[in-house]
Amino acid sequence: MAPRPVRRRVAVVGTGAIVTGSHLPALAAHADRVELVAAVDVDPARLDAFRAQAPGNVAGHTSTGAMLDAVRPDLVLVGTPPSLHREQTVAALEAGAWVLCEKPLCLSLAEYDDIAAAEQASGAYASVIFQHRYGSGAAHARALIASGELGAPLVAHCQTTWHRDAAYYAVPWRGRWTTEGGGPTMGHGIHQYDLLLHLLGPWAEIRAMAARLVHDTEGEDVSTALVRFESGALATVVNSVLSPHERSRIRVDCADATVELTHLYGHRNDDWTYTPARHVEPEGAAAWSAPGADVPSSHAAQLGAVLDAWDAGVRPPGSGPEARATLEFAAALYKAAFTGRPVRAGEITPGDPFHSAMHGDHPDWAPAERA
Repeated sequence: MAPRPVRRRVAVVGTGAIVTGSHLPALAAHADRVELVAAVDVDPARLDAFRAQAPGNVAGHTSTGAMLDAVRPDLVLVGTPPSLHREQTVAALEAGAWVLCEKPLCLSLAEYDDIAAAEQASGAYASVIFQHRYGSGAAHARALIASGELGAPLVAHCQTTWHRDAAYYAVPWRGRWTTEGGGPTMGHGIHQYDLLLHLLGPWAEIRAMAARLVHDTEGEDVSTALVRFESGALATVVNSVLSPHERSRIRVDCADATVELTHLYGHRNDDWTYTPARHVEPEGAAAWSAPGADVPSSHAAQLGAVLDAWDAGVRPPGSGPEARATLEFAAALYKAAFTGRPVRAGEITPGDPFHSAMHGDHPDWAPAERA
C-alpha cells in the first residue's frame, strides 16, 4: 500500500466558540492526518486562552497576513464573523493554502467570484462548512434517491424553525447586511436547504416571502419559499428565528417512499426514517435500512472528506460549483421575496443588484444611510 501523505499543517483564523467547540474536536479526530500549527485572533487574551487549550505548540498571531507569511500552512480553517470570510479566504488561497470556511463562505455572488478567481490563480481550493451533508444518514439517503430506489422525488419540505432572542442580536455584527449577510435565510436555514439541494439536485425556480416580525434587525427574521426543482419536484422552505419549539427537518416524498430527517443541530442514522408506499413489498423496504456505520453529521466528518479529496488530488466537496449553488439559492430567495416575482436559476448575473448584495439595494430592505 502507498504510504499516507504527511500530516497537513493547519492554521485557524478566529478562536471563538465555533473553533473551540467544533474545529478543535475535528482536528483531534484526524490527528494522524493534520497538525495544528498556528492560530489568529485580534483579541490577544482570547488567543492566549485558545493556545493554552489547543494541543501542541501553536504559534499565535493577531494578523492573518502575518500568520500566512510566517507559517505557510497547508490548510486554513476560517471561523470569524461572515464579513471577514471573503478577505481571509482569498488571502489564504493566494498563499497557496486550502481553506475550510464557516458558512456563509461569503456575503454575495460577487464576493464568490473573487474567491473563484483566487482558486483559479493559486490552484488551491476553498470549501464551505455544510456539515449536515457528511453524516452517514445523509449519504445513505442521497444514494437511495439518486439511484431511484425510492422512486422519483415529488414533494419536499425543508424546515429550520429556531429561536433567537434580543440578546443574540445584541452582538454588534449580527442582524446587519454588511456583517452577517442577512437574517435566518443566510445565517441559520442555509444548513438545511443546502442539504435539501444535496438530496434533490439543481433547482429551477423560486417564489418567496420574507418579513421582519419581531427583531430590530436590518434583515428578515423569517422567510418562506416555494421551489421547483429541475426534476419537477416541488418543495417548501421555511427559515425562522421566531419559533419556541425548535426543529430542523427535511421530508422528501418520493413515488415509493417518504424519507424524513428530524433533528436540531446535527443528525445520526436514527434521526432518519423511511416510510414505504402501500404498494411497496416489505422486503423491498427492508433494503432501505440505515448503513452499518453511524457517522454523525459534524465538522469532523466534513474535514475527513476534504482530506480524502486532497489525498486523491481532486477538488474537495463543498467547494466550487457546490458552494456557489447554495449561495445562489440564498440570493434568489431574497430576490424573489423582495421583488415579489419568481426567480429562475441562473438569472442573477453581474449587473443584477442581487449579485452584489443579498438585499439587492431594495428600498425597504437595504441598510439605511448612516451619518
